Amino acid sequence: MMKGYKKLAFLLFAAMLVLAACGSKDKSGSAGSSDSGSEKSDEKTYKIGISQYVEHPSLNEATEGFKKAIEDSGLKVDFKIENAQGDPSINTTAANNLVGEGVDLIFANATPSAQAVAAATSDIPVLFTSVTDAVGAELVKSMEAPDGNVTGTLDTHPEAIPSTVKFLAEELKAKKIGMVFNSGEQNSRVQVDMVKAEAKKLGVTIVEASVSTSAEVKQATESLVGKVDSIYIITDNTVVTALESVLDVATDKKIPVMVGELDSVKRGGLGAFGFAYSDIGYEAGEMAVKILKDGVKPADIPVAYPKNLKFEINKKAAEQLGLDIKDEWKAEVVE
Repeated sequence: MMKGYKKLAFLLFAAMLVLAACGSKDKSGSAGSSDSGSEKSDEKTYKIGISQYVEHPSLNEATEGFKKAIEDSGLKVDFKIENAQGDPSINTTAANNLVGEGVDLIFANATPSAQAVAAATSDIPVLFTSVTDAVGAELVKSMEAPDGNVTGTLDTHPEAIPSTVKFLAEELKAKKIGMVFNSGEQNSRVQVDMVKAEAKKLGVTIVEASVSTSAEVKQATESLVGKVDSIYIITDNTVVTALESVLDVATDKKIPVMVGELDSVKRGGLGAFGFAYSDIGYEAGEMAVKILKDGVKPADIPVAYPKNLKFEINKKAAEQLGLDIKDEWKAEVVE
């Protein structure tokens, strides 16, 4: 009986050893799975701040282009979004909020946003877009060598303004071009000066109407009636937000309105020499990937001009003006 008991005890002990070994193997396997899961959990989720100055189609398109580039790169990102709604004080607060969040990088959409963010941090990488003159806005020291924590993409092609003024003067026979703009926007002042320089070459006069808010746009446009034979709306955030106010007045008086953005052509502007804002946003996003993924410094990334400038004409706007769209214009017609 004792001998049988010892044999049973031995078998139970052996079974326990086998189970222990299996358990050890299972734990080892679980550790392997855990390590694999750990690798996934260790894959960094970057925090990217987005500061957009105001809501309008072109800026929205640029932001979407930026986010698309990040998505295409495969980076894991948590976006922190601030929109100033065109208010300078909110704009400053938005910049400070993102810096306070401790984000890894900030995307600033439009000159006022870029200036506010650049003033708020010298450590966090900043990428801008929808900026006309990065050097004049004191965002970078030069286009080729930004020399700081800020770089990005511009929203003006070197040939856009000269081509627009030439079209107005030579094809539409304009002699007096009206411009509604916010003189408080640095990018607008630069563009107006560029338009004036081109107009002077062609013997054309520029008549200015300055605004501070979008609510003033309609009245400013009405002040141009009888004084101008055409209107040119540049990429001014304040005015573009209220573009319909300009178009309502101009259409009623049969005044052609050239615009600075392709989105504004779709909204009713006669025509524009422009580009897709999603493209400049996307290119800024590619810069962000280089900074976050590859460790490239903003100072080593030259500021980029937009690519693929094209001419678009709004068919309905042309018809309202009794204007025939000529083949030699080589324009893409927007229905």
